[in-house]
Amino acid sequence: MKKTIIALSLALSSTFSYASIESKTWPASVKAEQFVQDAIVIGMLASPYGAGWTDEQQLLDYFAAARKAGITGHDYTITAADHNFDDFLLHHNKHRSAMAKEKHNYLVAYSNRDIELAHVEGKTAVLWNSQTATILEEDITRMSILKDMGLRSMILAYNDIFRTGSGQLAAYNGQDIGLTPWGKTVIDGLVKYDILLDLSHTGSKTANDAMDYMEKNYPGVPFIYSHSVPAGLYKTASNATPKGCYRAIPDNEAIRAAKSGGYVAPTFTEWMMDGIWPEDITPAQAADMIDYYVKLVGVDHVGIATDDMFSTAGVVDFATKNADMYNDGGYMIKAFDKGATGNGELAKILAAITDELWKRGYSNEDLAKIYGGNKMRVYAQVSEGISPEQFNKEFPARLKALTQQRHELLSQAK
Repeated sequence: MKKTIIALSLALSSTFSYASIESKTWPASVKAEQFVQDAIVIGMLASPYGAGWTDEQQLLDYFAAARKAGITGHDYTITAADHNFDDFLLHHNKHRSAMAKEKHNYLVAYSNRDIELAHVEGKTAVLWNSQTATILEEDITRMSILKDMGLRSMILAYNDIFRTGSGQLAAYNGQDIGLTPWGKTVIDGLVKYDILLDLSHTGSKTANDAMDYMEKNYPGVPFIYSHSVPAGLYKTASNATPKGCYRAIPDNEAIRAAKSGGYVAPTFTEWMMDGIWPEDITPAQAADMIDYYVKLVGVDHVGIATDDMFSTAGVVDFATKNADMYNDGGYMIKAFDKGATGNGELAKILAAITDELWKRGYSNEDLAKIYGGNKMRVYAQVSEGISPEQFNKEFPARLKALTQQRHELLSQAK
């Protein structure tokens, strides 16, 4: 039963089988499609083996479609809930085993140079994320192993109450215990090994305690929200629920992440869109979330994420039959009842989002930052000691040169 609950929690956060069969392909201009090809695009995908996919070809097909659309890489979750270290090894092996069938198409991105190489060569850059700290099994020395395996970011608490603190669902129900002493130790380990603190899924008291701890002990070290919906955008929606979606974060948390030098990335998973829940999230609605965060924290501190669910069919069935397992006042069930099915898969929607953001006055340089540059700036600062000022100064010219190399390789291959 425990494994069943874990599978549900993972699926509700992110993915299910059969690559995004419900996500609509949105029409876009040829110019926008080319822009996505020429940009370095880093999304956020969560697809644990068993909950997100069960057949290797499913995974390979998904990434093939992403590469074709110009998606460079993915901040990529493989563990969550109360997974232990062996679970991490299992999921890591499952993904690497699938990718080994097409070794020439994948790069585990240990540095920005790996991301750049993936862009030039048309490969998929993979940046591992864990949505739980339980994979440490109370042994902080495992952090170095995870770093060597390519882990780039970690979340302290996934929805429930953990030894590190409380997740968002527990907080939603008034059970936010705040950051614990072990949580502080985990943060110490993250900073020591240059792994990003990711506060998505984390209860507000626990998250703010963690930000207090970072600001006091590690000033200048950025922290992030890798996939979090802006609560402020929906609080006045005509059909908004009194408490909103438990997965949304208040504006002050996004502002604190930006002030740290980090970024916040809205997710395009539509069941989290309080009071709206369309049958397919539209490019305009995705642009609304991006635009809201840009106006709130500035264009240098916003990224993109889908938290792609592949298919919601299994989630809807399980959540409907076992609603007591997610005590959110029926929020998710009502979202599914109102038609929340599409998942905003980047390969199918990002070019159309580009057209929409151009209409709103966004420049190509703005979009290059939002689509991948801002994440790379944070990676460069944390892992490579490159200042944000230096990165921002060099990035436009560097991207242009890398894209030229990409075009030359494509021409040679024809």
